[in-house]
Order: sequence, then structure tokens, then C-alpha cells
Amino acid sequence: MANYVTTVESPLSQPAAFSYMSDLRNFERWDPGVRSATQVVGVGGGPESSFDVSVASVGPDLTLRYVTIRFEPDQVVVVEAKSRMFTSTDQISIRSDPAGSVVTYEAGLRLNGPLAVFDPILRLVFKRIGDRAAAGLKSAIGAGGRDL
Repeated sequence: MANYVTTVESPLSQPAAFSYMSDLRNFERWDPGVRSATQVVGVGGGPESSFDVSVASVGPDLTLRYVTIRFEPDQVVVVEAKSRMFTSTDQISIRSDPAGSVVTYEAGLRLNGPLAVFDPILRLVFKRIGDRAAAGLKSAIGAGGRDL
């Protein structure tokens, strides 16, 4: 399994940071690998929310249906997308901080079935993808980031 974790200190309050991060339509604003994100169930982030997220791929863009599998208001949201080839799980945790909030974003990508033998190669590629997303996230919600 490929895993990537980043933590960003933000001037946003815990509720504001959580609202922004749990609404996956915002992913395209900070993750350069995300081409578009459309909500298909619910309104904004929530326990019943689902999003179609189109990501850059080796071939044509790939659209994944992310379903919310855990939702603790203002604290934690976990979303998951499954395809024939892999399972993607993203966990976003927010905690309050005197200067605003601290956002921890953890992304996991697991190849399914016999493809799992390629996980070591996937880990190398996933780190580069994660580094670009982390830089975008820091720019979007970090201290000195742009207005949301």
C-alpha cells in the first residue's frame, strides 16, 4: 500500500478548515492531479456525501466515485473510492490550534488483487504525487495562503 501524510498549519478556524476540506469539490483547487470534482450525493461535506473526482492518469483521465465512510463534524472525514485496479482512501483530520487549526491529510492507495505485487513501485510514484498535492494544500489553506 502506498501512503502519504502531510500536516498543514492554517489560520482558518477548525470548523472553516473542516468545511473546506470535507467538501471534495475543493480538491481541484489545491491538488494538481485532480482535474475536476463533482458532488453526486449530498450538499458539501457530510456523512452521506459522494463525489466524482476526475484525476490525471497515464492514459485518459480517470473518474473515481469517493464515498464518505466516516464523518465526525469539525474533526475527521474519511472518503474511499474503489475501482477494479485499486482502492483509494483519504483521511482528513482537523484539530484546533491557537493560531487557527492544524490539518492532517492522509492518502492511501492500495492495488487490488494480484496487482498488489506492484505496491513498491506505486509507493515511489505516489510520493511525488503527494508532494505536489501537499504543496498545493499548503498554498491554499496554510499561513499566507490565498483567501478561500
